[in-house]
Amino acid sequence: MTRVTSYCRTAMDRADVGFGVTDALGTLRWVNRALGDFLGVPADSAAGRSLPALLPGVPERPGSGFALAAAADSHRWLEITCTPLGEELLYQLVDVTAWRDRELAVTQEADALRRAQVLGRMGTWEWHITEDRVTWSDTLLEMFGFAPGTEFDFERYSQLVHAEDLPVIERTLEEAMRTGSVFTYTHRMLLADRRTERVFECFGEVVVDEHGTPVRALGTAHDVTQASRVRDELVRMAEQDPLTGLPNRRALTRELERELATGGSGALLVLDLDNFKDVNDLRGHGVGDRVMRMLASALEGRLSERQVIGRLGGDEFAVVLPGCSMADASAVADGLRDAVAALPLVGCGTPAHITVSTGLAAFGPGDSWELVLANADLALYASKAAGRNRVTVYEPGHYADTVKRVSVLDRLRGALADGGLALHGMPMVSLVDGRVLGHELLLRLEDGQEPYLGPADFLPVAERSNLIFDIDRWVLSRAIDALVAQPSPELRFNVNISGRTLEDSDFGDFVLDRLGSAGVAPGRLGLEITETAAVTNLDAARTLARQLRGFGCRITLDDFGSGFGSFVHLKHLPITGIKIDGEFVKNIDGNPADAVLVAGIMEIARGLGLSAVAEWVERPAQVDALRRLGVKVGQGFHLGRPVPLEQVLSAQLVGADGALSSQVVGAEDGARS
Repeated sequence: MTRVTSYCRTAMDRADVGFGVTDALGTLRWVNRALGDFLGVPADSAAGRSLPALLPGVPERPGSGFALAAAADSHRWLEITCTPLGEELLYQLVDVTAWRDRELAVTQEADALRRAQVLGRMGTWEWHITEDRVTWSDTLLEMFGFAPGTEFDFERYSQLVHAEDLPVIERTLEEAMRTGSVFTYTHRMLLADRRTERVFECFGEVVVDEHGTPVRALGTAHDVTQASRVRDELVRMAEQDPLTGLPNRRALTRELERELATGGSGALLVLDLDNFKDVNDLRGHGVGDRVMRMLASALEGRLSERQVIGRLGGDEFAVVLPGCSMADASAVADGLRDAVAALPLVGCGTPAHITVSTGLAAFGPGDSWELVLANADLALYASKAAGRNRVTVYEPGHYADTVKRVSVLDRLRGALADGGLALHGMPMVSLVDGRVLGHELLLRLEDGQEPYLGPADFLPVAERSNLIFDIDRWVLSRAIDALVAQPSPELRFNVNISGRTLEDSDFGDFVLDRLGSAGVAPGRLGLEITETAAVTNLDAARTLARQLRGFGCRITLDDFGSGFGSFVHLKHLPITGIKIDGEFVKNIDGNPADAVLVAGIMEIARGLGLSAVAEWVERPAQVDALRRLGVKVGQGFHLGRPVPLEQVLSAQLVGADGALSSQVVGAEDGARS
C-alpha cells in the first residue's frame, strides 16, 4: 500500500465500489469495506487471503480491464477491473446486477418473441417513412426464403408479390397514411426461389409525430397459406356439385346475379332430364350417377368458355348465357337437347337414349335472378306439359298457367282439410247376368267454388306435387271406412293409386295397418295402378303389389294394352287382374282389329289366371261383342253411372241386381273422369 496514500485509502474505504490490492500472486494486502461486503468477509480479516479463491472468475492479471463474475450469494453480478500498481494489482469491483438482470430479461424476451414468431409463422417489419427505409425481422426474412440479415427493400419485396394483390397493398397503405388508422390486407407472394407461392395476412398501424405527420408504419406478416387453402377448399365444396364437378345452385345463381348487377343481358336455360328417375329405379343409383356424370360432361362440352353450366339439383341443370340473343340461346338449347339425345349410354344398361326438356328465359338490366329463374322454370314446366324433349321460350301466358295451377293446389289443400273432397262409385257389372260385382271409387272436388274442376283439371296438378300422397291416403282411408260402415262381403271397392304414390315406400304398410285396425277382409279392397305408372316404376310397383297381394288385396293393372311393349312386364308383376283399355272397347262392335286385340288380351289373361274388366262400355252392341270374346265383366255408362258413395252404401243399391235393360245410356264414358 506504499503507493496508496492515506487520503486515497480513506476515500476508497467509504466508497460503494469495492477496492482491493493484491500482490502478484493474488494475495490480498488491503480491502475496503465495500469489497469485504462483496466477498462476504470482514474487511479486516480479508488481508492475507487469496482473492481468486474468494471470488472465482476474477482476473488474475491485467488484461482488458473488464470481467463478469458471480458473487458468493449467486445473485449479484460484478464488473471487475484489474489495474497494475508496480508489483501489486489494484482491483475495482462495481455491482452491475440490476443492469445484468435487465439485459437478460430483454434477451429472453427477444428470444421468446423470435421463437413465437417462428412457431406462429409470423414476422415483423417496420417502415421508416421519413427515410423511406424498411427493416424486416430475421424470422420474416426466413419466411420469405432469405437468410437473416439479407438486404431486402420494398422494391424487391413488391417484385415477389402477386401482380393482382400489389395494388391492394398500395391502396391500403395510402389510406392508412392518410387517416393514421390501423390496417390489414392479405396477399400472395413468391418466395426467394420464385417458384413457391405463399399467402400472408398482414396487420399494422401508422405512428405519427406531434403534428400528425406519419413517421413510421409497424406491421406483422402471418403465413396463412394452409388456412387459405382450407378456406378455398371449403368454398369449392360449398359451391361445387360433388357428383358432376359442375357449379351448384348457389354458385350458378351467384353468377347470374353478378351478370345482372353489372347491367348485363342474355338468357338462362333450365334443363330437366326426362324420366331420369327410371334409370335410378330400374338400374340402381350407381348406374344413375355414372349416367349423370356422362350427361354433365356432354352438356359442358357443348358450351363456350363464357357460358356457365351448373347443376341445380336432382336431374336439373341450368346454363347462364351472357350477351346471348334469344335466337342464339334457342340454338344453344337445341344443341344441348340433341347432344343429350345422341349420347351413347354404352355399358350403363339404360334405355337407348335419354331426352331433356328445356325452359328458356331472357334477362336484362333491372331483372332479379329470382325472377329470371322463375320464368325459366315456368317455360320448363310448359315443355314438360307439351310432351317433353323440347325447348320452350318463356311467355307471359306461362305465368297465368302457373297461377292457375297454384290456385288449383290451394283449392285441393283446402278441400282436403275442410271436407271438400268426395268419392263416387262406378259399378263393375257382370256381362252374363247383370249383377254388380263391385265399384271403382272415383275422386270428385266438391268444395262449392267456381269454376267447377273435374278430375282431369285437378288430378294432373296434384300428381305433379307431393299433395297427391295425402290425397291417395285420404281416398284409401275413406274407402276402408265405408267398408267398415257396410260390412256386407258383397260390397267391394277398387281404389285408384297415383303413379307418384308408388314412390311412397310407406304406403303399403299404411294400407295394411288401416285394414288390420279396421278389421276389414283384405279381399274386399282392390288397388288399381295404371299400366304406364307400373312400367315406369316397375320395381316400386312390383314391391307394392307383392306386399298387398300377399295380404289378400286385389291388384289390378288399369288401362291395360295402352303400351303393348310392356307385355313382358306382366310376368314380373304379381297382379290379380287387368282392365282392358277403353280404346280397344269403344269400337269393339264395328272394328275387327279391336276384336282381334281384345281376343289376344283375353288369351293372355286366361293364361296367367287374371281377371279382366272391359272399360268404356256404352252400347248394348258392345256387351254382345265382349261376351263373344269371353269378357265377363264390364264398366261404362251403359252399365251404370258413377253415384255418390253414400248412395252406394244404401241398402237398395247394394242389393240391386242392376239389370242391363234398365241401364242403357247413350253418353260419353266418364269412368276415368
